[in-house]
Amino acid sequence: MFGLIILGVLVLVVAWVIGAYNGLISLKNQVLNGWKQIDVQLKRRHDLIPNLVETVKGVMKFEQNTLTQVIEARNKAISAQGVAEKAAQENALTGALRQLFALVENYPNLKSNENVSKLQEELVSTENKIGFSRQFYNDIATKFNIVQQAFPSSIIAGMFGFKAAELFEITDTAEREVPKVDLNIK
Repeated sequence: MFGLIILGVLVLVVAWVIGAYNGLISLKNQVLNGWKQIDVQLKRRHDLIPNLVETVKGVMKFEQNTLTQVIEARNKAISAQGVAEKAAQENALTGALRQLFALVENYPNLKSNENVSKLQEELVSTENKIGFSRQFYNDIATKFNIVQQAFPSSIIAGMFGFKAAELFEITDTAEREVPKVDLNIK
């Protein structure tokens, strides 16, 4: 009788270990999927940028420095490794694109150019998708990290060498600032 109780407890412990391990594997794969979703959108963004630069290059002869900065930021973003470095380089690319979009506003013939408008629209749409993908990734990565750190699943995570997932964070302090809104009519 005592042997059956020990066997029953042992079966329950093994079942719990298997369940906890499988749960961690499931979350780990969801984190990888979240990262791949970001990667797909970043690839789309990286593919659109040369088209935009080529489209505006001829008209923006005096703004070659800005165009060079955009291409350099794109190349650095493509070669970045890991979540933290990728986030930092993508944020730099976003800044360069904002500067380019601001300059396009100074060129009426570019603002009215259908190709430039379509490319800008595609990039804005892609930026939104990247934002949603990052949010999904951070949500699932946080869940994965919590499960790894919570007792008793932390024991299984430690035994099998699970590592915490990195989160996308805002590294540019300018992006953290609250926008100033002036509603005074002048």
